[in-house]
Amino acid sequence: MHYFVTGATGFIGKRLVGKLLERKGSVVYFLIRKESEAKVAALREHWGVPASRAIPVYGDLTAKKLGVAAGDVKQLKNTIDHFFHLAAVYDLAADPESQVAVNIEGTRNTVEFARAIAAGRFHHVSSIAAAGLYEGVFREDMFEEAENLDHPYFMTKHESEKIVRKECQVPWTVYRPAMVVGDSHTGETDKVDGPYYVFKLIQRMRQILPPWMPAVGLEGGRVNIVPVDFVVDALDHISHKPDIDRKCFHLVDPVGYRVGDVLDIFARAAHAPKMNLFVNAALLGFIPKGVKKGLMAVAPVRRIRQAVMKDLGVPEDLLDFVNYPTRFDCRETLAALKGSGIACPNLKDYAWRLWDYWERHLDPDLHIDRSLKGTVGGKVVLVTGGSSGIGLAAAHKFAEAGAITLICGRDPEKLQEACAEAQAKGYRFIAYPVDLADMADCDRFVQQVIADHGGVDFLVNNAGRSIRRAIEASYDRFHDFERTMQLNYFGALRVTMGLLPAMVAKRRGHVVNISSIGVLTNAPRFSAYVASKAALDAWTRCAASEYQDQGITFSTINMPLVRTPMIAPTKIYNNVPTLAPEEAADMIAEACIAKPVRIATRLGITGQLLHALVPRIAQIVMNTSFRMFPDSPAAKGVKDGAKPQLSAEAVALQQMMRGIHF
Repeated sequence: MHYFVTGATGFIGKRLVGKLLERKGSVVYFLIRKESEAKVAALREHWGVPASRAIPVYGDLTAKKLGVAAGDVKQLKNTIDHFFHLAAVYDLAADPESQVAVNIEGTRNTVEFARAIAAGRFHHVSSIAAAGLYEGVFREDMFEEAENLDHPYFMTKHESEKIVRKECQVPWTVYRPAMVVGDSHTGETDKVDGPYYVFKLIQRMRQILPPWMPAVGLEGGRVNIVPVDFVVDALDHISHKPDIDRKCFHLVDPVGYRVGDVLDIFARAAHAPKMNLFVNAALLGFIPKGVKKGLMAVAPVRRIRQAVMKDLGVPEDLLDFVNYPTRFDCRETLAALKGSGIACPNLKDYAWRLWDYWERHLDPDLHIDRSLKGTVGGKVVLVTGGSSGIGLAAAHKFAEAGAITLICGRDPEKLQEACAEAQAKGYRFIAYPVDLADMADCDRFVQQVIADHGGVDFLVNNAGRSIRRAIEASYDRFHDFERTMQLNYFGALRVTMGLLPAMVAKRRGHVVNISSIGVLTNAPRFSAYVASKAALDAWTRCAASEYQDQGITFSTINMPLVRTPMIAPTKIYNNVPTLAPEEAADMIAEACIAKPVRIATRLGITGQLLHALVPRIAQIVMNTSFRMFPDSPAAKGVKDGAKPQLSAEAVALQQMMRGIHF
């Protein structure tokens, strides 16, 4: 048998050619662009056949008679037993012009070519989309009855099939596959569309929600899904049967599933929360089109919809087909396959393979460089307070990752030591002495950074001052509140606002503000510190909203207690679980890589929830701990005081909280 195949490099075509070549003595001619000639050797290797059995024919689907050279046309004439036309645009999101050029004009050119070479039989692989949005059961002998063909994809698939039916002078057969997914045995696929568009949403649900939590799904119309191996086997078998001229075969799942069932099947395959409650998408049909159009005209609604769809990798047109109304009869197909052992498998039996293959090979996140080096390599990163503690640990990470790392601090000697430490490890810091509590010095420093580096790509506002002292011990120490605010809030703002114009000019930049878990838990004895960090948090939220459309992003880290020189004077912390500076630096690195709005520990989030839901109980809990742990001698104004004695309750609480980072 001699075959000619268009679309031989496509998802279905590549597998169909392999199937045809399994037939003894078969030879396959396949259409390919001249500029893709380099792919031929790899294709033959994939099919496992010599050059004599897989023969490229160079041409272009959009050219008359496929643009095949006259000599090749003459050589092929009266030699092709079966002509398979699979080349088409199968993408809902493709522009209308390309769909018309390939699906309609390409089919017309193919039909002309098949007639020119006097092919024995013409097999046109159409799609169930040719039925449009038909209300009810669409039979295999129906065509003109198609309705609601407004979408370019539906329209072009219908028109291309019409060309075959009306213009093809070679005996023809039409096949309408349903939504084609990966191999039911291996999950292998090389394209992402159809049900794959909801995989990212399911993955996000799995990441956020525990598997036992009931989830809400979307109920809608019916979805017909078939694996590629079934489509190829059915095509190969039916196309070689007699008496199939001018017939149409629906290569569909005889069962079919509702949208909600499909979502639940893949959620189970992904070990995500099961969808126990469904919202019927048909309710959206009651909203007048004018109202929906008006909502989409509102800028915030439109931008939110676009952002969500882009984040999930979902084409906007997909939502229009949630209430897909058509079911497909396949009696002719079942009769043609009877006794062959070829049948569409149950989606529930192979969904896990599709999910596994997608997550291992096609998940878009796999192709994103999420390493720190990929994020900051060659970029300018400024870490304030970088001469010790968290800042120094973070600076080492950035420099190791290839960033141009700037550090600043008040003490020139400490900065010098930090630079020497970096040099000993094989990289360098660029150090700037500055007092960030002095606004004039801040301005001088910012101008110097801009002059030396043109600004920064990443700014980590880490420099800070912490004071642990009860308010009742601070009545005559108002300066504690002033100096804490001066550095933690005004200093951070002065640097950030000085560097923002350069970021805006480049339309890129990321600011990481080191806040505190105390902002979430309203920690007693830290009123000065927490107030300054809360002010920075509030400013960051406002700034993030203002700069959202200018490429500038902000992350706030509600840092738990970290063992740094800043907490060293408070001896009571010696028995409290704390993070190492390197662990805190990991949180800063993650903030730069993923650019989340906020990073917080579970304890911090729990405290925030308690204060929001049961504020009185939260106050009792915090007051109890406040009374349980005394002020330090320094906070009491006592020099060289005795170590505070903890009560049995306090010691017990410390033991219970081991491993929970404050």
